[in-house]
Amino acid sequence: MKTKKSKRKKIKIPGIEIPSINLLKETKKKIENYYVNFKKDREKQKIRELKEQKLEQKKELANQKKLEQKKRLDLLREEKKQILAQKKLIIDNEKQVRKNEEKRKKIEAKRIKIEQQKIKDEETRKIREDAIRLKEEELRIKMLERQRIREEKIKIKEEQLKIKQAEAQRAREEKEKQRQEQLRLKEIERQKRLDEEQKIREASRKLKYEEEKLRETENRLRQLEIDRQQDLQRQLLKEQAIQREKEDELRLKEEKIKAAEQERLQKEIEQREKEEELRKEEEKQKRIEEEKQMALKAKEEEEERIREENKRIKEWEDKFDQEQKIKEEELIKKFYNDQSSSEVKNESLENINNEEKKDN
Repeated sequence: MKTKKSKRKKIKIPGIEIPSINLLKETKKKIENYYVNFKKDREKQKIRELKEQKLEQKKELANQKKLEQKKRLDLLREEKKQILAQKKLIIDNEKQVRKNEEKRKKIEAKRIKIEQQKIKDEETRKIREDAIRLKEEELRIKMLERQRIREEKIKIKEEQLKIKQAEAQRAREEKEKQRQEQLRLKEIERQKRLDEEQKIREASRKLKYEEEKLRETENRLRQLEIDRQQDLQRQLLKEQAIQREKEDELRLKEEKIKAAEQERLQKEIEQREKEEELRKEEEKQKRIEEEKQMALKAKEEEEERIREENKRIKEWEDKFDQEQKIKEEELIKKFYNDQSSSEVKNESLENINNEEKKDN
């Protein structure tokens, strides 16, 4: 080792240091080794990159398969949901059909009841005619009896009239107090009734169209019932008119008898009637003024209620329209998403096929 070290001598030139030949060879060898190692490392790096690319491709294919499987499962779930919704709609329709059939049966039973009522009304009319004849005879008998009783009562009435006037004044005052209290209670009751009517109106304006056809049938039956009631009312009015004519005849006879008796009392009665008329006129004017004020107040309250009701109905309609619009947008979005998902699926299948062809 000492000999080798002794051979490695440097040639010295003044001012310049020249490296030995062995040092150059070692340097060259190191460079060649570095280059070889660099090439090997580079090849290894390429192999690792190829392996990593293949692993990435495999992972991507696995992810694509998972996505496709998930999409298929989602489609199956959506189809199941649609089938369940369709079944529910069929059940609801069957329920509505049964409900409508029950309502038709009720309407038919009501119509039969109306027909039976017409027959009963005719029997009642005949009974009423017999009762009217009996009543006419009773009226004639009672007229004679009243004539006798009236003569006895005239004297008593004259004595009681003064007492009654004082009692009537007290009664009027008490009645006026009661009337004012009744008006107050009626106003409270009217307010409650208006509130209830308003709630009912708001609910009735939200009814569905599916019941309108049955309602038309029900209205026709109601109209038949109204016509029957009107016919019955006209018959009653006609009978009452005949009865009034007969009663008027009896009354005229009775009034002729009364005329002689009334002349004596007429002057006193006229004086009292004038005073009573003045008092009644004052009360009438007072009541008319109160009724006007109440009617004006009721009209203003009704207008305010109608405005509030229309406002609430408008808000409900706007909310309903917004919800309907959101539902329609969701359906449209879902439709286009389904189309885009099918297109993505087709593109992924085409890419897989192309890659398989390349591999082959």
